[in-house]
Amino acid sequence: MMKKPGFIAALDQSGGSTPGALKRYGGEELLSQCPTIESQMDAIHDFRIRVMTSDHFNSQKVVAAILFTDTLKRTVDGLPTAQYLWQQKGIVPFLKIDQGLEADNGGYQLMKPIDNLQELLELSIEHGVFGTKARSVINHGTSVGIELILAQQFELAQAIIQAGLTPIIEPEVSVACLNKAETEMYLAMALKKHLDKLAPGQDVILKLTIPEDPQAYEQLTRHPNVMRVVALSGGHSQKVATSLLQNCRNISASFSRALLEGLTANMKPPYFNATLGASIDEIYRASTNQSPAVAA
Repeated sequence: MMKKPGFIAALDQSGGSTPGALKRYGGEELLSQCPTIESQMDAIHDFRIRVMTSDHFNSQKVVAAILFTDTLKRTVDGLPTAQYLWQQKGIVPFLKIDQGLEADNGGYQLMKPIDNLQELLELSIEHGVFGTKARSVINHGTSVGIELILAQQFELAQAIIQAGLTPIIEPEVSVACLNKAETEMYLAMALKKHLDKLAPGQDVILKLTIPEDPQAYEQLTRHPNVMRVVALSGGHSQKVATSLLQNCRNISASFSRALLEGLTANMKPPYFNATLGASIDEIYRASTNQSPAVAA
């Protein structure tokens, strides 16, 4: 997780985002065939199995994958999902543990309380998960909102670290934020202050929105407590997200929608795999700042 080139695949759509993911994958027809949450989770897991079992989905370019709790509890090719990823693919498993967001409070959204945190930590350890991910959102940059979000994130991170796991800290800045560049500069300074309070060996991963200034988070990528800095696509298309990421040194991708872009339920396996392979190549290229020729 510290040095291997590549990116993190975000396969962690939860109950709230599953209908949208299914609609992109199979259209209204597939969504209508899945009227319950249970049937929707069955369908999205089948989709994830197609992704994870593809020959293109391997540790040569995909370093890690973030999973939803439902996915973690299921199997792939007869193995628990996290075990399959690590043992069969060499891909490091993470678990999304946040329970969604509070309502917007003056430009920022804190995480909802994680009442079952201990249960999730024990589940992670039981399944051999390397770390966890938790997301907050900054819709309009204010110093108060950013400080509250980071206080909550780093308090949770300490609990994760104490459990022997590595936290992915995700204070997402909305791409619609009107003062996005200014917000990102303040966020970078505030993150450094919190990182400086960590003890040696208390390592974290930062998952941040691709910044307006490609150098905004450069100092964070060199911090001794930062294992890796990764970028979310923020709703951008794969083409836009990879183009923006290409300019950011030492930041790799952690894409969800941009990774799965163009994959549909009616695709025959060769076309599905070719489309996924092309996406993986493109995201890897942007994550390693390589030209298309080098990446190929």
